[in-house]
Amino acid sequence: MTHIVWDWNGTLFHDIDAVVGATNEVFRPYGVGPFDPDGFRAVYTRPIWVAYERMLGRSLHDGEWERLDEGFHDHYHRLMLACELAEGALSSLQSWEQAGRTQSLLSMWGHERLVPKVNELGIARHFARVDGLRSASGGPKAEHMAAHILALGLDPENVVVIGDSVDDAHAAQHVGARAILYTGGMTSRADLEQVGVPVVDSLVNALDLI
Repeated sequence: MTHIVWDWNGTLFHDIDAVVGATNEVFRPYGVGPFDPDGFRAVYTRPIWVAYERMLGRSLHDGEWERLDEGFHDHYHRLMLACELAEGALSSLQSWEQAGRTQSLLSMWGHERLVPKVNELGIARHFARVDGLRSASGGPKAEHMAAHILALGLDPENVVVIGDSVDDAHAAQHVGARAILYTGGMTSRADLEQVGVPVVDSLVNALDLI
């Protein structure tokens, strides 16, 4: 492997506390929760509206998803200001670069928010390319991964994707790359292990595997 495609939220950026906190805020009026990270992972799934229905124990009403999603993001963007890079993220970026290899960042978070945050944290120079979501609805990550790999001119056989979700593994498989999944995000270890790719508890362990 000569290139890593990193995921952002829940992988390089340790934002699980902001995700759980924002979720608790939007469900407080319903009398649901509060969740801790493990409790949240137990009900989390994609698409996220299905997880919301699990939390409520019923189907969402017309317009309810849009209100919940908007509320979540309002709270998330406030709470994420206190979040930092994941443990081992900076050292992993540096050691991979020092080994003469390349890396990039592909996130399903909004591109207009992602780029300033990456710059603010001082890590933009480590990436050959940074791509966030440029459309209103992201859908599966696979199509975005294909465009990302194409833009970089990479051979997928030389690429490993490191992320925290089942969607990251599916995106890697879609383009013919390998995947390593990290337990620092929203998905439980049990759900990650069902995918059939390596699962690690630290980013340093991910690099050791490569």
